[in-house]
Amino acid sequence: MRDLVLAQVLCVVGSAWVGVAAKLGSAHVAFWIAAMLLYYLPLAAVVIHLNRQMPLEGGLYQWAKFGLGEFLGFLTAWNLWSYAIVCVAAILFVIPTDLAYLIGPGAEWLPSSRTATAALISLVVAAITLVAVRGLAVGKWLHNVGSLMILSAYAMLLCLPLWAIATRAPIHYRAFPWKTPEMSWFSLAVFGQMTIGALSGFEYVAIMAGECRSAARTIGQSVLISAPVIALMFILGTSSVLAFVGSSPINLIGPIPQTFRLAFGNTGFGALIAAVAILLPLCRAIAAASLIFTGLTRLPMTAGWDRLLPNWFTALHSRWRTPVNSILFIATLIMSLVILSMLGVHEQEAMQLLQNASTAHYGITYVALFALPLFGAAQLRRTLPSWLKIASAAGLASSLIAVLIAVYPIIDVSSNTSYAMKIGGTVLVSNLIAILIYRARRTTGLQNV
Repeated sequence: MRDLVLAQVLCVVGSAWVGVAAKLGSAHVAFWIAAMLLYYLPLAAVVIHLNRQMPLEGGLYQWAKFGLGEFLGFLTAWNLWSYAIVCVAAILFVIPTDLAYLIGPGAEWLPSSRTATAALISLVVAAITLVAVRGLAVGKWLHNVGSLMILSAYAMLLCLPLWAIATRAPIHYRAFPWKTPEMSWFSLAVFGQMTIGALSGFEYVAIMAGECRSAARTIGQSVLISAPVIALMFILGTSSVLAFVGSSPINLIGPIPQTFRLAFGNTGFGALIAAVAILLPLCRAIAAASLIFTGLTRLPMTAGWDRLLPNWFTALHSRWRTPVNSILFIATLIMSLVILSMLGVHEQEAMQLLQNASTAHYGITYVALFALPLFGAAQLRRTLPSWLKIASAAGLASSLIAVLIAVYPIIDVSSNTSYAMKIGGTVLVSNLIAILIYRARRTTGLQNV
């Protein structure tokens, strides 16, 4: 139970989302509440019910395969796999920015240096690859430490107003500001990132349900424990960012390190506290990347068991019994994606490209998840309560909005059209490849009968 709760906090609570929500100003509380009611709670309810019925290794892939058929199950798994690859790249992309804030003004050049960024991320990818090969026996401790790190970072973030009072800093802080939200393409785009981006991840632990004790009971209970903690962290964290960043531009790659540096300063004892505080989300980024990286390697393995991917992906390490070929293959893809995302754009645009491409892929999997209680196999729908279908409809609508609005930028970009084409083209090409692979496997007669 402890491991599952901490893993969900680590997987869901990221440092970037309070910066994204802060772009809404005082309306962020209204949008967080809407995101929780229309997406967060429906997600928790659907995951709990499906996991109780099908606590299977492979999680959402197995659920979609059973409820929607083998082809849609494969596409769901493919998009979840693609999301995780892009998501790990996006998480790793914060490391140079966080490190620059950690070092101080002298390292401002670091995030904009493509060579330094690639070198730093390569080192981290090598490290999490070794952890993934060693397996969850070691990996879960890194993941738990990362969860404690982000909890500590958010505790410091939420306590920053007290520091401001002690130091008489001129800030305007309201824990729960309220402003009637204005509906626009911009606010809708932010809402899409606040749902699929910020509040997703509960089902991710179910991917490794086969490696959990009493999965049907403990995963459902762990969601109920982690949910209110995560919600409070996001709302109060956004309010702290707004208080200290004020009217300055928000760094969407590292809003929490930016806030710490603004709050504690660059000199004296405050600078030392800032360095320690910034180290926490930096370590969390590494641990979160490791957690998602470890989980996503199971997806091609289970698809290989179903003979929807080559058996090469099912090969296990002779000692640690982990899918070593899948691990190495995905590590290579992640590094390639990081390098490609940096071509011709600045670091914040590169980060948003990765983040929104992952949101679009992830959103497609959530469309499948919420479609299960509404349009899934009759055998599955008969066992689900009626109220769950209403919750699923709300979650399905939120997911569709997030997928469609992912091409709309919330920062200044070099070209809106190019930005939209890169994201849309990535998702389209990715799914076309999936369809071709599936058809090729059927042609060769290697699929399950």
